[in-house]
Amino acid sequence: MSFFTPIIILFVILLLFGTFFVVKQQTSALVERFGKFTSTRQSGLQMKIPIIDRIAGRLSLKIQQLDVVIETKTKDDVFVKLKVSVQYKVIKEKVYDAFYKLDYPQDQITSYVFDVVRAEVPKMKLDDVFERKDDIAIAVKSELNEAMLNYGYDIIKTLVTDIDPDLQVKEAMNRINASEREKVAAQFEGDAQRILIVEKAKAEAESKRLQGQGIADQRREIARGLEDSVKVLNNVDINSQEASALIVVTQHYDTLQSVGAESNSNLILLPNSPQAGSEMLNNMVASFTASNQIGEEMKKASEREKGKKKEE
Repeated sequence: MSFFTPIIILFVILLLFGTFFVVKQQTSALVERFGKFTSTRQSGLQMKIPIIDRIAGRLSLKIQQLDVVIETKTKDDVFVKLKVSVQYKVIKEKVYDAFYKLDYPQDQITSYVFDVVRAEVPKMKLDDVFERKDDIAIAVKSELNEAMLNYGYDIIKTLVTDIDPDLQVKEAMNRINASEREKVAAQFEGDAQRILIVEKAKAEAESKRLQGQGIADQRREIARGLEDSVKVLNNVDINSQEASALIVVTQHYDTLQSVGAESNSNLILLPNSPQAGSEMLNNMVASFTASNQIGEEMKKASEREKGKKKEE
C-alpha cells in the first residue's frame, strides 16, 4: 500500500459526504452554485456537486407562532397591554421569496402588528376593546396577509390572547363591578322588605276584618240576649223601661265583679265635666232605685203567683 492510498480513501469519503445530503420532513433546503441560487430541495435524500454547490439555508414549512405584546392607549385615555399571537408558515411554492427577500421575518411581522393595533385600539373605549377583540385580530390578519404574502409567508391565524389594563384601572373596574352588585343586592333586599310589609299589612287587614266580624257577631248575640231578657221580664209584668234599667244595673255589677277578680287592677271613671259627673251619679242612683223597685215588684208578683196556686 502506497503512501497516497489513505489520502485517496479520505478524499473519496469526503466527496461522498459532500455529494449526498438529507432534507428533513416539512423542511425545504436552498442550494446555491458559486453564490447563485439554483434549486429548492424538499424532504428526502438529495444530491449536489461537491465544492461547487452548497446548501445556502433551510426553512421550516411547519406552522410557527409569534407572540407580540403591544402597549397602547384607548379612546377613553386608558393605557392597556395587548398580547397578539400570530400563527404563520412559509408557503412551499415561495420558499425563494421567504429566504431571500426577508432577513428577519419575525421583526417584519411584529412591526405590522404594532402598526395595526395602534391604529385600531385608539378608536375604541376600554370596554369595546374587550368586546371587539376579534375585530382587532381580523384587522391584524388582513393587514399581515396582504403584506407578508409577497414575502412568501401565509398568515394562518391571529389571536388577541390577553388584554391587560393598568393596575389602577383594573382596581377601579373591580370597585365599579362590586358597587353594581351591591346595588342589585340592595334592590333585591328592598323588594323582599316591600313584599314582607305588604303581606304583613294584608295579614293585619284580614285580622282586623275577622276581629270586626267577631265583635259584630258578639254584639249581635248580646242584642239577641237582651231582647230575650226583655221578653222574659215583660212576661212577669215588667215594662220595657224597667227591664232596660235592670239589665244596665246587672251589667254594671258584672263589670265591677270582672275588675275585682283581677289582681293589681284599677278602675278610674273620669267625667267630662262636673255637670256630666253629677248627671252620671244621678243616673246610677236612679238605676239602683229602679232596680230595687223592680226587685220588690218581682217579689210581690212571685207571692201572688204562690197565693193563686194555693187557692187552686
